[in-house]
Amino acid sequence: MRRRLVPGLLAVILGAAAAAQTVDAYRPFVVPLEGNTWEVPWPPPPGLPPLPPRLGFGTLAAPEQLRGWDIAIRADGSNLPPGRGSVAEGEPLYVTHCAACHGDFGEGVDRWPALIGGRGSLTTETPQRTVGSYWPSAPIVFDYIRRAMPYAAPQSLTDDEYYAIVAYVLHLNELLPAEATLDAEGLRAIRMPNRDGFILEERPDTPNEACMEGCRRGRPVRVLMDSRQFVAPGTASGTAEPQ
Repeated sequence: MRRRLVPGLLAVILGAAAAAQTVDAYRPFVVPLEGNTWEVPWPPPPGLPPLPPRLGFGTLAAPEQLRGWDIAIRADGSNLPPGRGSVAEGEPLYVTHCAACHGDFGEGVDRWPALIGGRGSLTTETPQRTVGSYWPSAPIVFDYIRRAMPYAAPQSLTDDEYYAIVAYVLHLNELLPAEATLDAEGLRAIRMPNRDGFILEERPDTPNEACMEGCRRGRPVRVLMDSRQFVAPGTASGTAEPQ
């Protein structure tokens, strides 16, 4: 006895078969003649239409959108924003946004880091890395605080408020007097206690030329470790013999 397929069910079966053919079309990739290396892209399977030159996703970022991400400040003060803030203005801002973790005077709370102290401790068995003892440049103190703080709402304050908080933190470290006002020029002029503790390491250039032939140079090659001791052959995680 022959059964007739319900039209709706037949459409589902035909649609699934078409989808399977579409998926299968992407599976038979052919290894390039150059071999399986990351330098050579695999060509698309034969019979598929070429991809369009532009997929049409998204839009170009506007200059004002880029400026929202381009906030990095270098150690020499490059890219510091305009603005100013005083130590007096920074104290209440610090109490509101920073003291809960770093203490009223920068001493640190529980496991949150201290911001003061530690001068001369970096070469001892108990180094204390604080703003006053460790950081080599005042502009990058501003960069970090503006980028990452307050902890619950980073980048939520104005540049003037960040200048004021940095001024107060530097005052706690006895690097600014209580009546000081801080701006980009003043921040660049501050010499941090550990300024000379960081150096630029000049490493020699090394060639990155892969050996493609004659690499043994007459020397024997020994297999020191076989991955099959970690992954059993036949588990689809590797090959049966070392490659």
